[in-house]
Amino acid sequence: MTDNEIRLAVEGDVPAVKAVTDAAYQHYIERIGVVPQPMEADHAANVAAGKVFVLGEPVIGLVVIEAHDDHLFLDSVAVRPDAHGKGAGRRLLEFVDARARALALPEVRLYTNAMMWENQQIYPRFGYEVVERRVDGPYDRIHYRKRPA
Repeated sequence: MTDNEIRLAVEGDVPAVKAVTDAAYQHYIERIGVVPQPMEADHAANVAAGKVFVLGEPVIGLVVIEAHDDHLFLDSVAVRPDAHGKGAGRRLLEFVDARARALALPEVRLYTNAMMWENQQIYPRFGYEVVERRVDGPYDRIHYRKRPA
């Protein structure tokens, strides 16, 4: 595997999936006042269900995706902070688009916390459009969608 390759996560990747997710989301706890949902995910169950794809060896980034009848849901994208600015996030988002096309799903959906304003700058640059803003429990979320070309 090359450092630029994305592959399906396996059981042995679970500690890295947790570590990368925690590193990517930890700094948001103080800002949003709650632990971001990706940090509380059952990483082992997500890996076992085939929802997690990892980038790099060692793992520097990952996506958690779930196919539905009419869309691919991007549950989480996480990149180690020391890998920011090197194209890992772009590679992962491109992978999600390709996966949606391969599964013949017409759109990708995701949401981000309204207090994660960095994401509100990033997702539109990759073709995502805002669908709605909705409060789900303690989370104020902005929902996005994209129709991959």
